[in-house]
Amino acid sequence: KPLLGGRGANLPEMCRIGLPVPPGFTITTEVCTYYYANKRSYPPALRRQMEAGVAAIEQQTGKKFGDLKNPLLVSVRSGARDSMPGMMDTILNLGLNDQTVEALATKTGNARFAWDCYRRFVQMYGDVVLGVEKRPDEDHEPFETVIEGLKHERYHRDIEDTKLSVEDLQELVKRFKALITERAGRPFPASPWDQLMGAIGAVFGSWMNDRAIVYRRKYNIPSEWGTAVR
Repeated sequence: KPLLGGRGANLPEMCRIGLPVPPGFTITTEVCTYYYANKRSYPPALRRQMEAGVAAIEQQTGKKFGDLKNPLLVSVRSGARDSMPGMMDTILNLGLNDQTVEALATKTGNARFAWDCYRRFVQMYGDVVLGVEKRPDEDHEPFETVIEGLKHERYHRDIEDTKLSVEDLQELVKRFKALITERAGRPFPASPWDQLMGAIGAVFGSWMNDRAIVYRRKYNIPSEWGTAVR
């Protein structure tokens, strides 16, 4: 647990007793400690080890990271040695871009599902990794404002998200990306590997966010423990 985090240590045990755990790998708490001790940089060997980890997932799933026919999508989650529910950030469906979303639509036979996954991923990545959040003078989250604006522009009323069409979701992705470029000063990354490196940095960064610091203070969790990423 000190090295892999609570969940990272439990997942291999679940595999060992035969439970159907999706394949993955864990970046240890030692990397988090290195990250903060070295001006938020990574150990030189990390990228090569991650590439080996992704290759192992590809081999087990039959999918390929960034593939245009059968893309591998991953989640990136925190994993401290003690549970800190809701304190740190998670990224889902990482690996989607303008090309792989079409592959997902073709593979599932459900374009709406694919584009809904994509717009949710862009929104989550923009918020968690690129810091596109509500400003002090704003009443609503900026991505939600974009969604409401499109609904009223196209339907002249508030509708359920499930009523949005494929074309609506495609337009939301475009508007979300424009919002990210405007607010973050850089575009949403199309490369799955760039997405992955950014998400890992965001998880390590969330170890020192205000929510996590207050939680650790309340429950006497040392900041030196760091978090794993899985």
